[in-house]
Amino acid sequence: MSKKTMIVFSGDLDKAMAAFIIANGAASMGDDVTMFFTFWGLNILRKAQKVRVQKSMIEKMFGWMMPRGPEKLKLSKMNMGGIGSYMMRSIMKQKNVYSLNELMESAQAMGVKLIACTMSMDIMGIKKEELIDGIDYAGVATYLAHADEGNVNLFI
Repeated sequence: MSKKTMIVFSGDLDKAMAAFIIANGAASMGDDVTMFFTFWGLNILRKAQKVRVQKSMIEKMFGWMMPRGPEKLKLSKMNMGGIGSYMMRSIMKQKNVYSLNELMESAQAMGVKLIACTMSMDIMGIKKEELIDGIDYAGVATYLAHADEGNVNLFI
C-alpha cells in the first residue's frame, strides 16, 4: 500500500479544498493518507459553533481573529471582502462539486488520518474541545514517522 502525507499549513479555502481533494483521491485509490494540520490549517478543523473553554486573554484574542471552521474560510486570492468565497461556494454548489465539509466527511469515512499539531494548538490557544470529532492529536515527530514511510509528501 502506498502512503501519502501532507502538512496542511494554510487556512485558505482554496488550499483546504485542494488538500482534501488530493486526500480523497489518494484514499479512493487505496492509499494510506495522513494529513497533519498545523498553524492556520488548524482553523479548518475548528467546530463552527463556539465552545466554552478556559482560555487566557491572548488565547481568546487568537480565537476571535481566526475563522471558526470550513464555512468561514476565505480564498487566498480574490477574496474581495468575502464575496470571492461566496462566489466560489455558489459555483461549486451549481456544479455539484462537494463542499469542503463534504470532502472532510468523505476523507474521514475513507480512513484518512487527520492529525492536529499539539504544539500549534498550544501556541494559538486552540483546545481539543474546539476541534471536530474523529481526529488525532500529535506533534511533529508523529507526522515525520508517517512521512518517512510515504512516497508522496506535500506541503499545502
